[in-house]
Amino acid sequence: MHLMRRVGITTSVAALAVGLAVLSLPARALAQTNQLGMFQDDARMLTVPGPTLQTLRELGVGVVRVTLAWSTVAPAMRPPGFNPVLPASYPAANWSIYDQIVRDAHADGITVDFSLTGPAPLWAAGGGQPAPGHYGEWKPSAAAFGQFVEAVATRYSGSYDPISDTIARGNSDDLPRVSFWELWNEPNFGEDLAPQAIKGSTVPTSAPAYRALLDAGWRGLGITGHGRDTILIGNLDARGSNGKSRPGQPQGLPGNFGQTKPLQFLRTLYCVSSTYAELRGAAAATVGCPTTSAGSRQFRTAHPALFRASGFADHPYPVNLPPTRASSADPDFTEFSELPRLASTLDRLVRIYAAPTRFPIYNNEYGYITNPPNNSSSHFVSPATAATYTNWAEYLSWRNSRIASTMQYLLYDPNPTKNVPEFGGFASGLIFYGGARKPGYNAYRLPLFLPVTSTRSGGSLEVWGGVRPAHFASLDTGGTPQQVQIQFQRGSRGAFTTLRTVKLTSPRGYFDVHLTFSAGGTVRLAWSYPANDPLLTPSLIAPGDPDTVYSRSVKVAVK
Repeated sequence: MHLMRRVGITTSVAALAVGLAVLSLPARALAQTNQLGMFQDDARMLTVPGPTLQTLRELGVGVVRVTLAWSTVAPAMRPPGFNPVLPASYPAANWSIYDQIVRDAHADGITVDFSLTGPAPLWAAGGGQPAPGHYGEWKPSAAAFGQFVEAVATRYSGSYDPISDTIARGNSDDLPRVSFWELWNEPNFGEDLAPQAIKGSTVPTSAPAYRALLDAGWRGLGITGHGRDTILIGNLDARGSNGKSRPGQPQGLPGNFGQTKPLQFLRTLYCVSSTYAELRGAAAATVGCPTTSAGSRQFRTAHPALFRASGFADHPYPVNLPPTRASSADPDFTEFSELPRLASTLDRLVRIYAAPTRFPIYNNEYGYITNPPNNSSSHFVSPATAATYTNWAEYLSWRNSRIASTMQYLLYDPNPTKNVPEFGGFASGLIFYGGARKPGYNAYRLPLFLPVTSTRSGGSLEVWGGVRPAHFASLDTGGTPQQVQIQFQRGSRGAFTTLRTVKLTSPRGYFDVHLTFSAGGTVRLAWSYPANDPLLTPSLIAPGDPDTVYSRSVKVAVK
């Protein structure tokens, strides 16, 4: 989310190349046919949740990620008699937007993923914060965070009545249950959790602080009946400080408010050295780790979230490069093409403690900033290129069985007049701020990707794609199987004709076929919203074409 503030980018966008080997892909038989489609746009969700959720449903979104920041719910000053584990102790008005999101999402059949994170209210933050000051990320109390998590989890237990502020069990006023959680956002970034490191950045502090927050949050979810829910940990920023100079941090190291490289952060979190040997003695003690082998044997039991969480999440922005490329050769980064390295590192860490865990990797923040509107640098990609990269990344995710989700960050671009000097800001949305759709809108709704786009006459090409709203359409029409048309325009003009109609059997609407092409031309997908589906009203379909929507187009060449 903070990509533009943190990364100076000088690498130019390379020509498109498939490069599938970069992701060390497994066989197609291991593809993620049930991969979650996640989405996040807090600015819209926290202001106009109902219309935003309707749009997301029409786009086929399965999970909406919503930041539930501690300080937005907790009282600014701790009042007398405040009980932080009881939802009723918090100002009722502070819950209202989250209650509305949960109710509306439940009605629309969309899963809510609450990212429980800082900043902490100032009364739960540590003292002595140096300049430049931020708001509540400085040494947050783990015990108080656990109490906050308990209050949120109680409220969204599925049996909490906000009118009477009681566990009502079956009352019509009960709030729907939330069963998808994240514990803290980007703990390896100093503007979310500080300090990152002390003593000239020689002693890492963010990982042990996060370990304590995880312990408390895990307990808060467990004691409220959410222990078997989907609980994600990590949520890491994919990069970190490289030792280069930056304002306020002459050494270019994490310091108080910089970034710790994600794999460095993980090694400290799991109490191992750079060579993956368990820390001992003073080196262990300084980062809150067991100092002896006897203590290490208890580490797995003492920190259950590190071994029993449902998945590990990463924010693998590739800095507007193709998804097969990384912006740096740094071995401790975890950009999209480096997710296999993240998975193998996690496997190695948990094996040290003889745990059988094999974390699914969740991509829970991802997107491509486009120019226009962000014209502050030539490296930002065009909206058309962003659409291509989005489909490419989803195809690679589908091919990799360890990647459990695909993510789109932002529906709408931010207001460009409020994002000076970036001239457009974090413009990774599918819709320009003014309301016009980018090519990525159709690319997201009906993903389409051809790994190879040229063949000899009579040769076949792999055509991968999907209909993201298919699972909603099927459910809401009594289980009617959905079909998508693969259409082809021969040459550079003329009508599109249907090459094949594909019955969608994947739970998430994906398909993967090989088609023979006798001539060059253009491939696209076509799909129609069900006319009798009351919750998939085609309000977003272009005028003049009330029934059918299309993917982006892909040109193929026949030699």
